[in-house]
Amino acid sequence: MASFFPASLENLIDGFASLPGIGRKSAQRLAFYILSLPEGEAEAFARSVLEARERVHTCPVCQNLTEDELCPICSSPNRDRSVVCVVSEPRDVLSIERSREFKGLYHVLHGAISPMNRVGPDDLRIKELLTRVAGGEIREVIMATNPDAEGDATAMYISRLLKPLEIRVTRLGFGVPVGSNLEYADDATLLRALEGRREM
Repeated sequence: MASFFPASLENLIDGFASLPGIGRKSAQRLAFYILSLPEGEAEAFARSVLEARERVHTCPVCQNLTEDELCPICSSPNRDRSVVCVVSEPRDVLSIERSREFKGLYHVLHGAISPMNRVGPDDLRIKELLTRVAGGEIREVIMATNPDAEGDATAMYISRLLKPLEIRVTRLGFGVPVGSNLEYADDATLLRALEGRREM
């Protein structure tokens, strides 16, 4: 089908449409919005994308995103280094931090085991977690992956790997609905889930 838009605009629409959760109509709205911006604002937007790609990397300890050598949580002297909360994505760290109750450290897997999406254990940051736990300072690992099929499979897989290391492995408790995502949970729900975690 012939396009009614210039090629450069089509490329911009295609770029937005390739983002998760953005359909073709939303991509068109975003592209037209970018075109309506003053040139300075459009340049600043483009620059922010390039700067983020250039500067942001994973923390070598917890695998969260940072611009510094270590992320602010790993470098903080006020965190409990004996407890590590394992989450699927960097945005899940923000969700748990909003509760202001968890004082330990994190480990970000960057995904969950999902055979249908061809994501296996080797595609996640599980080896890095095992290396951290083998260091001997960690006494408890809280599995805070999403309460859905992929999150549960990931939590069970990791808990089996951790059992020989003789540390406490718990799973977030009640409060987070099955099949939902942590990023949508409110602070009180996450607090109840942390308090109600159970042994795996």
